Amino acid sequence: MAKSCYITGRKIISGNNRSYAMNASRRTWKANLQKIKIVENGEIKTVYVSARALKKNNLTRA
Repeated sequence: MAKSCYITGRKIISGNNRSYAMNASRRTWKANLQKIKIVENGEIKTVYVSARALKKNNLTRA
């Protein structure tokens, strides 16, 4: 299973690289995911969270 953000659901997206001559070649963009421990329902979980979600600071970290 591909990594995705536990909160926002951000994951790898794909598209094209475009050269000056407009030739297309496939490429991917990866989300900036960080592995952190959070407390959820009294249990400690290790999850991947995007840097954008971490900035919101609405997580209870372990």
